[in-house]
Amino acid sequence: MSGVPELLLLQQLNAEEMYGYELVKRIRGVTGETITLGEGVIYPVLHGLEQSGALKARRKKVAGRTRVYYSVTAKGRKRLGILQHEWQRIQSGINAALGAASRA
Repeated sequence: MSGVPELLLLQQLNAEEMYGYELVKRIRGVTGETITLGEGVIYPVLHGLEQSGALKARRKKVAGRTRVYYSVTAKGRKRLGILQHEWQRIQSGINAALGAASRA
């Protein structure tokens, strides 16, 4: 399951800029609450993606609070494409294994 948080974060941020807790809620919503990534998972991945150049961060004041908003860079979009391809390959393999198991 390695890479799933990275894939989900990049996918959501590719659509629009968001801050950390907003991403937590969004991922929970778009997965029908089957995947819940806590802040302890999200923030280290966000920081790693920012350090690698896949994301850029900017501070924005909202209702008296400062939030860090993240957006995908060109390098992040390339990484997202790689992760999507890998996930499709894994999903295909799992589906094949499940189909073989049901035929046995």
